[in-house]
Amino acid sequence: MADEKPNKYVREETLPIPTYEEATSSRSQSHSFLGASEVSHDAERQGLLGRQSPAPPGGNYRPPDVESIRSSAEFLPSTGNNSARSSGEGSRHEMIQMDVEDPLSGQAHAQMGTRLSKRISSLTNGFSSLNLPFRQWLPSLQYVRAHIPRIPGRLPEALKPGWIMVVRFFALLFVLTVAYVVFVSNIFSFRQRRGGQMYDPESVRIFVQEHVNATNIQLHLEHLTQFDHIAGTEGSYVLAQYVEAAFRAAGLDSPTLERFDVYLNYPQKSGREVAIVYPSELEWKAKIEEELAYKDPPREQTLVFHGLSKSGNVTGPLIYANYGSREDFEWLQSNEISVEGGIALVRYYGSQTDRALKVKAAELAGAIGCIIYSDPNEDGFVKGEPYPDGRYMPADGVQRGTVGLTSWIVGDVLSPGFASLPGEKKRISKENNPGLNNIPSIPLSWRDAQKLLQSLKGHGEQLNDNLGWIGGVPDVDEWWTGNAKSSPVINLRNEQDEVERQPIYNVLGDIIGIEQPEKVVIVGNHRDAWGFGAVDPGSGTAVFLEVVRIFGDLKTLGWRPMRSIQFASWDAEEYNLIGSTEHVESRTEDLRRNGLAYINVDVAVQGSDFHAAGPALFEKSLLHVLSRTSDPLANRTLRSLWDEKNRKMEGLGAGSDYVAFQDIAGTSSIDLSFGGEPFPYHSSYDNFQWMSQFGDPGFSYHKLMGQVWALLILELADRPVLPFDLEAYARSIKDYVQDLDQYSRTKAAPATFNLRALNNAADATIQRTQKFHEWDREWTQNIYGMGGMESNALTLMRMNHNSKMANFETDLLDVAGGLPGREQYKHVLFAPQAWSGYDEAVFPGIRDAIDEGDWQLAQKQAEKVAMLLGRASQRLLD
Repeated sequence: MADEKPNKYVREETLPIPTYEEATSSRSQSHSFLGASEVSHDAERQGLLGRQSPAPPGGNYRPPDVESIRSSAEFLPSTGNNSARSSGEGSRHEMIQMDVEDPLSGQAHAQMGTRLSKRISSLTNGFSSLNLPFRQWLPSLQYVRAHIPRIPGRLPEALKPGWIMVVRFFALLFVLTVAYVVFVSNIFSFRQRRGGQMYDPESVRIFVQEHVNATNIQLHLEHLTQFDHIAGTEGSYVLAQYVEAAFRAAGLDSPTLERFDVYLNYPQKSGREVAIVYPSELEWKAKIEEELAYKDPPREQTLVFHGLSKSGNVTGPLIYANYGSREDFEWLQSNEISVEGGIALVRYYGSQTDRALKVKAAELAGAIGCIIYSDPNEDGFVKGEPYPDGRYMPADGVQRGTVGLTSWIVGDVLSPGFASLPGEKKRISKENNPGLNNIPSIPLSWRDAQKLLQSLKGHGEQLNDNLGWIGGVPDVDEWWTGNAKSSPVINLRNEQDEVERQPIYNVLGDIIGIEQPEKVVIVGNHRDAWGFGAVDPGSGTAVFLEVVRIFGDLKTLGWRPMRSIQFASWDAEEYNLIGSTEHVESRTEDLRRNGLAYINVDVAVQGSDFHAAGPALFEKSLLHVLSRTSDPLANRTLRSLWDEKNRKMEGLGAGSDYVAFQDIAGTSSIDLSFGGEPFPYHSSYDNFQWMSQFGDPGFSYHKLMGQVWALLILELADRPVLPFDLEAYARSIKDYVQDLDQYSRTKAAPATFNLRALNNAADATIQRTQKFHEWDREWTQNIYGMGGMESNALTLMRMNHNSKMANFETDLLDVAGGLPGREQYKHVLFAPQAWSGYDEAVFPGIRDAIDEGDWQLAQKQAEKVAMLLGRASQRLLD
């Protein structure tokens, strides 16, 4: 029909997706996540955001619309007790009754200020508490009073005016002298010298820990998951407005929408097909789409597709290739099963965790298309009860996701190494792009894959349990590989809209530091999702907004950190970590100079098992935080659970927004999460109902993550000495070198290959970091010895010491070169390997060369890493 919509993203002229203001205004709704000035600035924000969400500015291509609940008045006052709206109002009413909606109003504001501030009872007490270095030689006040000569009688009237002037003169002179002694002689502690800031650090930590509100987080998540919000669509833009408004309500400095124009793809509703077309008796067509996750009322949900997949329409024989790793395709070849011209059917997870590399391995093996399905052995009924009766993936659930080759190009694939700003002319082609696969692919549910697997019976090689190739799909009597000569013929069609300059929006907001405002701790979470996204990334976004509110409350009370804090909500993470990477590429040099740390939370809560990944230098500060936070179910500190499980900092792979910070800018990065059993990952069943029933029913682990996150921010942004443990980092590097040595032996390293230089550099780094950290202990002793006082000279030394700590990570960058063949990645210690994908990788340049059998390049890379490591550790002592 002529008026048929080209795809599902075209919006109906019905109810608009609500803005942050609409979702939080009126007394019947919650103000609990708004700042102190929210009500007074209500009109201003309504003027900024309006009643309807404007289309994102710029570009000739209209962003695909995202539909919410078109048939219901979801965001209007409810008329029934059983509506989703009424249940939300009930929670909000409870918040009003509990007086948590505006914690800074009236008496609550005064109480909070009292708890945070150091009381100075009187000027006399204040001065008496000062440790003046010359005080022992001063007479006491009682002695002075006893020895002042008394003037007999009354002064003549004629002398009174002159005498008063003399007294005033000496009084003024005395005040100026005291001021000089107090401020020029450096007798105030470093805490008091910071712009008059008088808050006790421990009081601030107690404040943030006690003020994380689980109800706020729940209400945020409920709103964030009302509609799907793929990157570049109206849904993601509306949530960008929501986040920006939350930043403004919290009083952050300079909330900003940051725009980039990037390459994205979107599915066409009638443009995707998987079908058996030969032989005729087996003809069949896959449903592809999931059932509706919400039926009463129904909600539109994201179409099934792969982000950054190749458009195409291909037909060929079906070949089953297990997990789709290079080793799996090599096994097929060794058993004389050709994949050339065929369509590969592979399952998620297993020996190759990155779906993009599954497609690339199929392409290199000669396949013309690739289908990836969700096997119940990995995340479905074999594990436990599927949704809606349990936490696992249902039969029709489909894992969407990107097949962009993040290991080769991160960020916008058309602008590697530079930011894709609006109007940027420098672009590379999408054809034969190293960041894109060259064959079409599509994800399927096991409900659909079942028919494909059954059709392979009798074709190729029959598989047995010993190989590990048999999955958990029911009613597949025998598992066969298929072959190019006799397998059923499959048609795979993947037609889509490809937009080379689609606007995406990051949201940024700051709290400017007092002592070193140019130095910054970045706090980030991505906002876009493949569907409703309750776990990924909604759990992180909801906690993120609560953390923003708490720091906004602190700022309202007059508190500011020693170093600046930047809060960042990233767009287009799911496609290829695009928003965060473009941000880093737009300010790389500044981050290398001033970026102290990046704290990332993507999936905040999937279960109750705490994990942290990043360089070992974070371990000391993290353990401080874990020691003061408790697991709500185990009723034990997270530190005790961490120690019991013998946990350590895990390595960073390429799975979230820390990649550009760590691997390009050299900003030390840490990723936090509460992991758990599998969930309906990247499907429409990752929604609010799943989280409230199975993920975290009481939102207690969301609250706990808020506490951990906020406390870690304080550790890094507000401790006088940056709490990096370079000694622990150096010891971990030594362990990495030993692991690398063992790895090279398993690959039959020739006698010409050795790691002597790298071992020597690691040993020297351990010694130098130990000597470097002696200053930390000396500084602490000096401060205690001087009663908490710090001279200007010592302050400058401390700030220089902190800069050296932060620069150690940056000095591990090969700025002039980068990893061979993947020069966008600069970090010689941490970066994804060419074939590691999401998995952690250490010494990627060396390992890539070893994997390719290029031992000469491996030796060259090892010597380069040794040189950079030795230079970085020596600079600590310069």
